Amino acid sequence: MTTSNRIALALAGVGKIARDQHIPSCENGSDFAITVAISRNAVIDGAENFSSYDAFLDARQNGKTDEIKAIALCTPPDVRFDMAKKAIAHGFDVLMEKPPAATIGEAEALKELADKAGVVLFATWHSRFANGVEPARQWLAGKTIEKVEITWKEDVRRWHPGQAWIWEAGGFGVFDPGINALSILTAIIPGQTIVERAKLFFPENRQQPIAASLAMKTAGGAPIAAEFDWRQEGPQTWDIVVETKEGRLRLAKGGAELYIDDSLTVEGPDREYARIYDRFAGLIRERRSDADFQPLRLVADAFLSGERHIVEAFVE
Repeated sequence: MTTSNRIALALAGVGKIARDQHIPSCENGSDFAITVAISRNAVIDGAENFSSYDAFLDARQNGKTDEIKAIALCTPPDVRFDMAKKAIAHGFDVLMEKPPAATIGEAEALKELADKAGVVLFATWHSRFANGVEPARQWLAGKTIEKVEITWKEDVRRWHPGQAWIWEAGGFGVFDPGINALSILTAIIPGQTIVERAKLFFPENRQQPIAASLAMKTAGGAPIAAEFDWRQEGPQTWDIVVETKEGRLRLAKGGAELYIDDSLTVEGPDREYARIYDRFAGLIRERRSDADFQPLRLVADAFLSGERHIVEAFVE
């Protein structure tokens, strides 16, 4: 597929994740060409650049950028609802970075709007596209799960430098990475996951937690323990261990590696976002949406059931 017959894509929010993942995935793939970029502080060479989202939409109504068929929203979740709503109203197929919205209500409203408008809505969970996740789901199918342990610990200064929005109301705090683990959990474990108890640890100078402990269970009653922490220095930990009657499964490095009974069975280069855009292209061809909000519900349930604990101030 040549550049001229790729799907013309607008990208809103030219920040770190867009630079690191979305732009290279489109450039190296065969389905999309980023022809428009919307950002207050950055531009994409070779694209038509707008500093205002509304200015981009106005230009489309005035006969410019008419070739745009789809849009990728890579902004923080607190502003995504209004942007997605306007994109749907303009007939765009919409890809939303994770988490797809600030609340479940917003997410479900967008799904209804997209269905009524006949456009594709893709709520991406990039960790579900890691190398080991689909093989893990297949291996677990039909097995008896006895317990699950999630350890998701990283250094916020390393991965989110200068991103003040993540500490504000609606910013998710440690659940911004923690929801990645929950997206894998809900992809590989069948049925609903239930939050029983949670402990949330808030820096005394922040609105969002820096750490969290969740006690959950599968629909069948198997216990699930999750530990999220943004204060880990040195080696970073993104592991999910599932004990079954038939053996032990471990997803390491955020799902990039799969171990069965301590034997490495799946590994390889990172292709999460390449697979996301492959999936988006397939959804557009098939004219159907993929909007699963289970991980977002688990975060909401953790806040609803969580004990609030105050810890020392976080200073970047």
